[in-house]
Amino acid sequence: MDVNQDQIWDHYQNEAPHSFSGSDARISYLVNQIPKGARCLNIGVGNGNFEKFAYQKGIDIHSLDPSTRSIENLQTLIEEKAKVGYSQAIPFGDGCFDVVIMSEVLEHLEDEVLIQTYSEVNRVLKLNGKFIGTVPSNEDLLLNTVVSPSDGYVFHRWGHLQSFDLKRLEKELSINFKKILVKELIFVNWRTLNWKGKIISGMKLLTHKLGSSGTGRNLYFVATK
Repeated sequence: MDVNQDQIWDHYQNEAPHSFSGSDARISYLVNQIPKGARCLNIGVGNGNFEKFAYQKGIDIHSLDPSTRSIENLQTLIEEKAKVGYSQAIPFGDGCFDVVIMSEVLEHLEDEVLIQTYSEVNRVLKLNGKFIGTVPSNEDLLLNTVVSPSDGYVFHRWGHLQSFDLKRLEKELSINFKKILVKELIFVNWRTLNWKGKIISGMKLLTHKLGSSGTGRNLYFVATK
């Protein structure tokens, strides 16, 4: 991951943690897929809410993130189980996790790093362990491309480098994992929405159930080692 990626992600996680305020429904869904007592590694910590929810459930949660500040914040909760590092070189031993989580992370990785990440996740999972996560569904990367006025640097405003559809994700995961589930979901934080937001979200859910495509959707995946 180049330095600009690190700078973008470090900014949102530490200077603008409110950018993750709409993620609680997604995080709760993922935590609910993990049994109590499971040894779980979360890669890409965001605002730390995944760790808090997992800890409260009784999951043996470990964390990995390139942001030193984010990891230092998490160490107040899970101490040395939170480590600074990258998904392409996971600083944990072979076969030591029941579950690895990467939610809204794969889309930030360069091609070579993505390939290495799949292999590394497989390495640290126990036999029959599960790789669980989400990515944006069928994202048009050009829609969020911006230009820095200071130096003309062109980048995606959220640092996204990859766009996934169901077939691509299934194909890539099948190289390192034996059983793959991928499905499109919409995560809605009903408690934070006003009446207008609830109506819009309700319509999105309805059209999704009817088979229509649209923005603001995620691909949820489970890949078994």
